[in-house]
Amino acid sequence: MLQFFLSSWRAGFRDRTFLAVFALGVALVALAYLSASFSPRQPLTVALDVGLSGFRFSLVLFAIILTQDLVGREIEKRSVVLTLSYPVHRATYLIGRYLGVLALTGVAALLLGLLLWTAVITLGVHYDQEFRVSLGVPYWATVFGVWVDVAVVAAFSLWIATLSTVPMLALVLGALFAIAGRAVGAVFDFLEKGAEGQTELVVRFGPALDTIRWVLPDLSRLDWRVWPMYGLLPDMQAIMLSLLMALAYCLAMIGFSVHAFSKREFS
Repeated sequence: MLQFFLSSWRAGFRDRTFLAVFALGVALVALAYLSASFSPRQPLTVALDVGLSGFRFSLVLFAIILTQDLVGREIEKRSVVLTLSYPVHRATYLIGRYLGVLALTGVAALLLGLLLWTAVITLGVHYDQEFRVSLGVPYWATVFGVWVDVAVVAAFSLWIATLSTVPMLALVLGALFAIAGRAVGAVFDFLEKGAEGQTELVVRFGPALDTIRWVLPDLSRLDWRVWPMYGLLPDMQAIMLSLLMALAYCLAMIGFSVHAFSKREFS
């Protein structure tokens, strides 16, 4: 497993994808810095909000591209056959690759998190607002939550990569999964609150969404940005449950990936 982890690590840094996504993240942080000028009352809060959104977008894109490159493309080009010709278990190969993706996204999260942190700190010199943002533990806990979110998306993309016979399918479905996982929580909340009196929507879509709830994780529960932005500490029980949900989903996706990959035949 270690050799596959290390090879993923080296391949990620050699690949131009890392530099491209990091450049995108830097551009989005710069956009967050400039967005502060659009809110004279809460410039730091706006910059942090925009920056965290760009931060997640960059990391998700990085994770699914890495998964596609390190697993999907090797399967597509049949270069994985050479790797599997050695006396190694297929599960070892997949888990090593997945851990490599997590490590690379962790480095990217740390670098982009430091960059956004520096940008907001710099803004604090030029702008002032009544309620200060919290850039200590609340901020880094939020960065960690985004990384866990990305780990779930990467696990799903890994599963699709082991199943797919279509090029780039893991990339496309991984992106759709990341979007749907964030949107599903807002839809649930909307219907649970009565859908603003539109009972027909509740009756029509309620049963389907109850089923989806057991299939699609609510990734919005890993977004704790209100803590550093407004000082609103999330419920600790909710945080622990969201982390357990993410861990369980990752383990399930890895299990499905190993099962699918072990049954797959390569000519």
